[in-house]
Amino acid sequence: MKKREVHASVKDEKLVRMRRNQMIKGAVNLFKEKGFHRTTTREIAKSAGFSIGTLYEYIRTKDDVLYLVCDFIYDEVKERLQKDLEMNKGTLESLKLTIAYFFQVMDDMQDEVLVMYQEAKSLSKDALPYVLKKEIEMVRMFEQVIARCVKNGELSISEHQIHLAAHNIFVQGQMWGFRRWALQRIYTLEEYIELQTELLLNGLSLNPALKTST
Repeated sequence: MKKREVHASVKDEKLVRMRRNQMIKGAVNLFKEKGFHRTTTREIAKSAGFSIGTLYEYIRTKDDVLYLVCDFIYDEVKERLQKDLEMNKGTLESLKLTIAYFFQVMDDMQDEVLVMYQEAKSLSKDALPYVLKKEIEMVRMFEQVIARCVKNGELSISEHQIHLAAHNIFVQGQMWGFRRWALQRIYTLEEYIELQTELLLNGLSLNPALKTST
């Protein structure tokens, strides 16, 4: 599925990226506070630091802003994760480190994650499938990490179980953002990472030889 094109009247690609990044940051704060539907484009422009006229040089509709916000969040998470996953060695220890790193990224971007979950339903029909596809692509990154552990004999689970385990990791990381009103009253980030990692790995079937050795 092709990336949705957001039209801009400005032709300077560097300037378009800069202005849209300003727009995204301003919109995230507003969407978190007021929601997508109650936020106006004039408010987004003001929060971004430029006029409503300037705003419409880089987008056509408010829907474009929501799409750009969701697209940015997924791209940012994927880029940061990719650097970590490239170093993954297919061991349980490296899987733990990957989970911890992902949860830390979710902590860094918890406002963005919250907005995405609250407002993704408001995406247009042509934008929503593309954004959801990007989420599935990120889940596949965790599938690859778990599959390496299986290949190395560190885990003994089926391909079907690998898919579900990857989704579990992804959702548990995001939960730190959209359930923070409850979780952060009880746990520090470090405690949350430790407990969730323990629960996630205990839900996977360790190689019998490894069980005996531990």
